[in-house]
Amino acid sequence: MSKIKIGLPSKGRLKDETLAFLKSKNLEVINSFGERNYFFNIKNNNELDGIFLHAREIIERVNDGTLDIGISGLDILKELPDVYSKNVKIFKKLNFGFADLVVAVPKDWLDVQNMADLEEVSFEFREKYGRRMRVATKYPNLTESFFLSKGVSQFRVVPSSGATESYPFTGSSELITDITSTGSTLKANNLRIINDGIILKSSACIFVSRKIKKNKFLNLLK
Repeated sequence: MSKIKIGLPSKGRLKDETLAFLKSKNLEVINSFGERNYFFNIKNNNELDGIFLHAREIIERVNDGTLDIGISGLDILKELPDVYSKNVKIFKKLNFGFADLVVAVPKDWLDVQNMADLEEVSFEFREKYGRRMRVATKYPNLTESFFLSKGVSQFRVVPSSGATESYPFTGSSELITDITSTGSTLKANNLRIINDGIILKSSACIFVSRKIKKNKFLNLLK
């Protein structure tokens, strides 16, 4: 019988909380190949092969069938094209990894308290400067869908590859959307979340390939 292949987050708080969750289910991760190696085993379990990966790659590999199970963030799945939901199933939402994808503007944008205000300001901005407002984000698909659903059309997405919260203050964008758990980083960078600007409430989830058959390992994760 072929082994179950599972992917776990490779770094940060999400990795630590995932390992703690598995341990609470009597599934102890053993990195017997060395700290710099990406592969792991589960103690006293010979039916599983594990690998540490970036959160997005976990879902990509569940989607293409090279992983059977993965733990990652709901925000990652929702940002990916709809075709992923045909191959990737949410087996369980977990009680950690909570974060919100939000719309944030500079604190001194006093006239912008909600998305309706942003819609109005976006037209004024285009009339004044002859271009659309720029929104920096690592979530272009979710951002565009949310803005359009709120009637905001005069904007242009700027893909962010680093510290998104810095973009408005380096002249790279006028506002941002970003994932946040406490909002403290946004506040520290003189940004604030607008009142109805929550795009998505995310958490860690167990994702499984729709090709996988029921097995006793999945039962251990319930």
